[in-house]
Amino acid sequence: MISAVIVHYRTPHLLEAAVAALHEDARTSAVPLEVVVVDNGAASAEATGGAAPEDPGAQVLRPAGNLGYAAGMNLGVEHATGDVLLLMNADVAVEPGCLGALLDALAEADIAGPRLFWDRGCRLMLPPQQLRTRRAELDAAWAERSPVWGRSFRRRWRRRARAFWRAGEPTLCYELTGACLAVTRDGWRRVGRFDESFRLYYEETEWLLRARSAGVRAVLAPAARCVHAYDQSAKREPRAQLWFEESAERFRRRRYGAWFAALLRRLERVRRRFEECPSFAGGPVEGEAWVEVTTLPLGVPSAGCRVPAGEAAAFEMPEDVRAGARSDLWVRVTDGGCRDLGGWLVKT
Repeated sequence: MISAVIVHYRTPHLLEAAVAALHEDARTSAVPLEVVVVDNGAASAEATGGAAPEDPGAQVLRPAGNLGYAAGMNLGVEHATGDVLLLMNADVAVEPGCLGALLDALAEADIAGPRLFWDRGCRLMLPPQQLRTRRAELDAAWAERSPVWGRSFRRRWRRRARAFWRAGEPTLCYELTGACLAVTRDGWRRVGRFDESFRLYYEETEWLLRARSAGVRAVLAPAARCVHAYDQSAKREPRAQLWFEESAERFRRRRYGAWFAALLRRLERVRRRFEECPSFAGGPVEGEAWVEVTTLPLGVPSAGCRVPAGEAAAFEMPEDVRAGARSDLWVRVTDGGCRDLGGWLVKT
């Protein structure tokens, strides 16, 4: 049996959609399923209509306050009984066949992450998480402070993202997104619980690095597909930015040492400088063409998709992505060599 454990915070409509999609996929795929919801916003959201429904088709746990994602997930796992745990955000909806594809991937692995899409049309694929090494951290920090380095960084980031997007079979990967992770009971026992000192952000990064150190195999399962309405819960928590900063500092000190965390803080005080994205001239792209969507001034893709060479200029932002975005979005057109060809701003 699969136990889906969902940590929810004041997004009842998304939660209902997530649970309904799980039950429908389980029914059509003949996969035994239980759903456990941890309502982190129950104590504060009932008056504003943000609490989880009384009967969403799941067992609902209502702690006295917002435990944070890691502690909420640990609480849900304690109440789950399945052989496989599906650790999910409330803003994730599985596509048909997702549960079966994750179980297939777990035949050869202990942890499996689905291919995540930003839009309900399953066009814009979300990329892997950032690499977490001292070298990668310095690389990313300096890319925001040198336009020339930033251009090189974007091309290297794209090569890595495209390899992730092109994967057709389960592929070893420890940079999976914590929005949806399937793990066997044995894998969970071997890795251990989420570290509750990471209230929000970095908890799955630290957990997956622990998995790698323990020899627990993690894979991207591209046949398993989910839609992730990115960042919908965090924008309802006023302390989210503070928790992000605290988690980032805690992760850096533990992973890299206090001296390196201090070095990064010094580097981050250097003024950021970004290369302006030129307007896309339109017309066909020679060879391969990709469209990327980003919220980041540096221009690395928040999501992307391959398009026919002559149709890049006709790309239209999916309405659900536009409606859910927290800031304006840049569309960038790139070629087969991962070079920028220009783009345009989409107001949200």
